Amino acid sequence: MKIAIVKLSAMGDIIHAMVALEFIRRYFPNSQVDWIVEEVFAPILEDNPDISNVLKLNIKSIKDNKLEFFVQMKKIKSYAKNGYDIVIDAQGLVKSAIVSKVLSSKNIWGFDENSIREKFACKFYHKFVNIPYEANTIDRNAKMLSFPFGFRILKSQIIEKKPFLFFNLNSIPESTFSHLHQNRKNIVFVIGSTWESRNYPKEKFARISNILRENVLIIWGNREEKDKAKWIEKNSIYAKAMPQLDINSLKALISKVDLVIGNDTGPTHIAWGLNIPSITIFGPTPVNRIYITEINKAIKSDSIVNPQKLDKNDFSIRDIDEKEIVKMAKTLCGK
Repeated sequence: MKIAIVKLSAMGDIIHAMVALEFIRRYFPNSQVDWIVEEVFAPILEDNPDISNVLKLNIKSIKDNKLEFFVQMKKIKSYAKNGYDIVIDAQGLVKSAIVSKVLSSKNIWGFDENSIREKFACKFYHKFVNIPYEANTIDRNAKMLSFPFGFRILKSQIIEKKPFLFFNLNSIPESTFSHLHQNRKNIVFVIGSTWESRNYPKEKFARISNILRENVLIIWGNREEKDKAKWIEKNSIYAKAMPQLDINSLKALISKVDLVIGNDTGPTHIAWGLNIPSITIFGPTPVNRIYITEINKAIKSDSIVNPQKLDKNDFSIRDIDEKEIVKMAKTLCGK
């Protein structure tokens, strides 16, 4: 059987869907499982033994250059030549539904109109899965990627999952691991995200570092985040701003640390995918994006979140007491 999974973005959403791969492979060990993704996020999928092919697109390029539409359409049509038996749109957007339709004309599965915001996407599907939009994001992905095959992924199975993110050690700079400490706990801070209102204050990150007195490594992805990382480094005895890491190196680094503390964003969710302890800090986004387990914790501000309409002006994350995060961190670090 040839299977195409369409989940174009973003990093955290892709990670939350990847949990289904080991179960698909378990039930269909000889199947071809291809994943269609925006090329910027392709490295999060690479080196996974349960994926046959990572097929890249650059749909976002169309926004800046309308002629790119024809380039991307040509790519999708070339992927369609693989002759997929089933295509699953695990994204639920109009753009992902169109990609799915071009990939196959006969057996496309997607969310039903009561399960997604962009309801027009349903026009492109042949078969539907009903999952409440406000349900846990990981549960939604697990059902979307198992129901079409006639099996169910239990919550207990997800909690007991194997690590499913992999990396190529041969392409990682030697300096990546040189910042790890032998005698202190190694903690990664993820200080950035797509909206400023999702970012925990740099001042509080610095105070957490100074209280914990462990080896804190700060990762960043753009100039603004780098400036914040350098500020935290300057205002904390124990924190170090890392060099900019690619996704492969980021996966490798997180696999070696004791704890990740960060905003609700992709790099923080890498810890969950690798079975590494984590604390995810939530403000204007719902906690049901993640699983809370013995090693993966969350702390949420007091604001009420409507998952159908997120409020980018909700800065309540700034009110979360850093002492509560420190308390969680000490427990997870066995202190």
